[in-house]
Amino acid sequence: MPYLGLFALLVPGLSLASESGQWIDLTAHTVGYAALIIFVIAYLLVMAEEFLHLRKSKPVIIAAGLIWALIAYVYSQNGLTHEAETAVRHNFLEYTELMLFLLVAMTYINAMQERQVFDALRAWLIRKGFGLRALFWMTGGLAFVISPVADNLTTALLMCAVVMAVGGDNTRFVTLACINIVVAANAGGAFSPFGDITTLMVWQKGIIDFFGFFDLFIPALVNFLIPAFFMHHAVPDIKPDIKPETAPAKPTRRVSFSYHRAAERETETAPVDIHMRRGARRIILLFLLTIATAVAFHNFLHLPPVIGMLTGLGYLQFFGFYLRMSHHGWQKRNVERANLIGDITPFDVFNKVARAEWDTLLFFYGVVLCVGGLGFIGYLGMASNVMYEQWGPIPANVAIGLMSAVVDNIPVMFAVLTMNPDMDQTQWLLVTLTAGVGGSLLSIGSAAGVALMGQARGVYTFFAHLRWTPEIALGYFASIVVHLWLNG
Repeated sequence: MPYLGLFALLVPGLSLASESGQWIDLTAHTVGYAALIIFVIAYLLVMAEEFLHLRKSKPVIIAAGLIWALIAYVYSQNGLTHEAETAVRHNFLEYTELMLFLLVAMTYINAMQERQVFDALRAWLIRKGFGLRALFWMTGGLAFVISPVADNLTTALLMCAVVMAVGGDNTRFVTLACINIVVAANAGGAFSPFGDITTLMVWQKGIIDFFGFFDLFIPALVNFLIPAFFMHHAVPDIKPDIKPETAPAKPTRRVSFSYHRAAERETETAPVDIHMRRGARRIILLFLLTIATAVAFHNFLHLPPVIGMLTGLGYLQFFGFYLRMSHHGWQKRNVERANLIGDITPFDVFNKVARAEWDTLLFFYGVVLCVGGLGFIGYLGMASNVMYEQWGPIPANVAIGLMSAVVDNIPVMFAVLTMNPDMDQTQWLLVTLTAGVGGSLLSIGSAAGVALMGQARGVYTFFAHLRWTPEIALGYFASIVVHLWLNG
């Protein structure tokens, strides 16, 4: 039975009794086994996305529909016609809150990218002409401090673009810098509700308040610094020779929250001297104001954070209206600057909404509904008993992080949240930390790693990352010890 419980954690779910209190244990039923098989097949297709070129949302959406259809059939045969409906509505509400929250965040990130905020930062770093070791630490440090706001994937792609621009043919430097960026971005995302989907889910559940996540700052910093210290000595101590007039071009594929697809880049060149477009700084301020609104709504008004985020989307819509209405007049007065920065089309906020990563949003729908269905079948109690009662919370939470290096941390963390084991805040922070940074152990363990394998194809690889897994694991376990020492 312990092995079955562990397997159930790998395909976790939500155990939700109906409002009438009637619930059927289907863990040993043919429907339960069929649901497990459907989910495993769907998730294997998700993991093979880079090879099959099948978008990850497709298999999980179908799996979600099949699993709930099986559940509803069994319940209807037993005269319980509304229990499955009640359960699936509960799951759908959780998904809706998460989806709308992410949609607003994606829209702001896309708006900042269109205003060339990230390109300007990249160009500034390239122009400074730092040495490779200095750039190694700067890109890692920036990944650590930017990912709490801009999400770990977007940050990793931005820093990798800088590394590839200055690293050139120095594959050793590019490889080490990419590993460092992945570790730093995942660590930075672990101490902020906005840094990763897993932390966002924990915050929206109300388990840890907004400022409580910052207790993980020092453990996350330790997680980043220890492997970086070891890799520092392997980085070539030279200064790159960069032509001041050129650098890698702006990516043809937008930077977004895509959680498995690797970003592809063109090899053309573009001017290093890139300027942010009109309104870029004000959009950054509006994004910070939106975050503050979401925090205030949740902490002081006890409203779901998504309400504050949607209010913040209204800020961007009104500012976009102002930019659009004043665009032609500004362009006539600033023809030379408009041509310089490429600001030749008016700002359209709905275009930024359309450019959100809908495949990712639909993937979350499939995951939440699949997980909810499997839990409603009854596998939750089995896994919770094995992990959190027999093993204990610390071993269980450490194991969660190790699992997230192989299985995506989103369904794993959703499983823990829906299990809702009896833990104090120290243990909830621990599982948040381990689920966030555990993916750094392997290149396939996080969205940042998968994306960089595509961006630095043939240079940053699975086995190149694996070579430094012992040092990364040392940082992983050290961060756990530091957290228990400081926050225990």
